[in-house]
Order: sequence, then structure tokens, then C-alpha cells
Amino acid sequence: MSIRLGDIAPDFTAETTEGSIKFHDWLGNSWGVLFSHPADFTPVCTTELGAVAKLRSEFDKRNVKVMAISADPLDSHNRWIGDINETQKTVVNYPLIADPEFKIANLYDMVHPAVTDKFTVRSVFVIGPDKKVKLTITYPASTGRNFDEILRVIDSLQLTANYSVATPANWKQGEDVIITAAVKDEDIAAKFPKGHTRVKPYLRTTPQPNI
Repeated sequence: MSIRLGDIAPDFTAETTEGSIKFHDWLGNSWGVLFSHPADFTPVCTTELGAVAKLRSEFDKRNVKVMAISADPLDSHNRWIGDINETQKTVVNYPLIADPEFKIANLYDMVHPAVTDKFTVRSVFVIGPDKKVKLTITYPASTGRNFDEILRVIDSLQLTANYSVATPANWKQGEDVIITAAVKDEDIAAKFPKGHTRVKPYLRTTPQPNI
């Protein structure tokens, strides 16, 4: 069964490059990003794992833990990490799950049922502190993931979880946001003291409330 937004992220116990973990316990009260790779020593994934390592401080600022998964054993992971560190000029600083039997990949519906090729295992899950899935993205093997975009979405998810707002197309941290329809006009001033702009009755904007 596919995982939908709002579902509880399946818990699991796994061996990783940083030891054995129980996923929900490892997340604790943090947000989480779980992203999958088809196999070790693949070129696009090598660049992706390096990119995430370089962005570790940005994830930390947002209280987000990151974890990767690849359908290969730990000894292969450890050799691959050496290549990643060398070629991407960084140090992999987060755990990489070993999933040679596809147990977690299947638990998270990462493998298309009509395809057995490992290259179908290529997904991103953003999980909230409530352990619910907030975002899912599946990429083709030929397209490297944009982790700046994933950070942008996390900024939106964290903002909209705490305020009655939504973020418009291409929104970035610090830009105006949209007041949700659930907020009545007469309540806007109290909820959004920075003021607002009424573009249309259904489109009301306000400065980002948490900065």
C-alpha cells in the first residue's frame, strides 16, 4: 500500500553506517528526511550524498535529521563513502542505511511493483516530529535531486504548521505569505499584526509572521 501525506511514517530497525537505529526513536522530536538511492557507487547518487553532507548545517538549523538508504550492505556503504568524501570534497556526516533485502524499500513503497530494477528505489520523504509524512517526491534515476528545494519546502512546512498561512509559488524564506481561507477578515488584524494586503477576497497576503 502506498504511503500518503498524513500517514504515520513506518517505523523500522536498521543497520546503518552509524550503528543500529530504531527510526522513530532516532527521530525523537526532530523533523526528518529519508532519501533513497538505487545502489552504491552510482554517479548521480554520489553527488547527492555529497550535497546533503555540505548542507548538514542548514538541516541542523531547522531541527531536521537526515538519513539515506541504499540497497547494498554496510561494507559497500563504507567503501562508497570514501569515494563520496574524495570526489565531492566533503565528509558524509549522517547515517546511510543498509537495505540489501529491500525490507525498508518495500515498507516505504519505494519499488514499483512491476519493476525489479534497483533504479526504481529513488524517493524522498519529509517526516514531521509527529512522525507523519509531510512530503513525498520520487525522482527518475537520471535526475539529481535539488536539496535546496527540499530545504525550501521544509521552511514552508514548518511555517505553515504553526501559522494560518500558505506559501505561494516559488516562495522563499522571508517573502510574503498567503493568509488561509479559514481566517475571517475581521480576525486578520489580531492574528497578523504586521498588516496584510487584500489582493482579492480569496487572496490576502501578509509578511512572513515568524521572522
